[in-house]
Amino acid sequence: MSEHVEWSESEGPAPTASAAVTPADAADAARLVSFGLQPKLQPARDQEYADLLRRYREDPTFARLADAVATGLGLIVLEVSPRAGMAVTAAEDSVFAVRMGDYARRTSADGGDRFLHGLAHLAVAAMAFPRPEDLADDGYIGRVTVNGVDAFVRQACRRLEERAAEQGENTDPATEAPGLEAAWRIWVRRSSTGATKDARRLAGSTTGIVAKAVAFLTDSGFLQRTGDDNGGTYRTTARYQLQVRDMAGSAALAELLELGVVPVTDGTPTLLPPEESDDLELVADAGLPFHSS
Repeated sequence: MSEHVEWSESEGPAPTASAAVTPADAADAARLVSFGLQPKLQPARDQEYADLLRRYREDPTFARLADAVATGLGLIVLEVSPRAGMAVTAAEDSVFAVRMGDYARRTSADGGDRFLHGLAHLAVAAMAFPRPEDLADDGYIGRVTVNGVDAFVRQACRRLEERAAEQGENTDPATEAPGLEAAWRIWVRRSSTGATKDARRLAGSTTGIVAKAVAFLTDSGFLQRTGDDNGGTYRTTARYQLQVRDMAGSAALAELLELGVVPVTDGTPTLLPPEESDDLELVADAGLPFHSS
């Protein structure tokens, strides 16, 4: 006859050790990271993705495992949430890193063109999130157009030209010189649309370069195309906001913003003199979705 034992509150059974991580757990964590590498995939439209996101938020052990998988792949986790999914960006040494040189070589081997492609991305970021508070507001949606970005850069070029003239600087430096002071000289010399009789947009024109930039951002899940007006209209995604917050820090983007950008909801460009305020500083390390070199 067995004896029944009454456990008191102070003499309860010893707690069991936490379950060890299983291969299935590791597979689920890797699966979540793989979802994060599909920027166009929305958690609301994929039940498995949504379930893994919920597990990440509710299970600290699983969250640490998923973070470790991402780190091992050279990825940086920006945010894990229903709005952004598992938003990751590639570290500079990651096999997933996109190099500016590789990106530009897809369209042209010319060094000046690579410079223009970089400036186009800077301009899109500046127009999409022209104020620090826009980057800080999770509900903010930026809007840009291809023609608007080109017009904005040309306005910025005119301002930079005026500033260079006032300061008595050389107005015709080498095209490989760094900084926006050199960029405007390259941009303004390039046709907006090309030289075809029907004014078709050529890949080497400035609107063609902007179109290439926004197409890349759209394919990367950073922008969503919303229409065809003004060369193409686009809205920002949560992932792009996180990317700009995390990676921008370039002096060129800060300089571009300091020229005075006023947010306009239809994506058209507006330049006004910058306010005399310290609030114009961009969030540290906010910028492009690819690495230099």
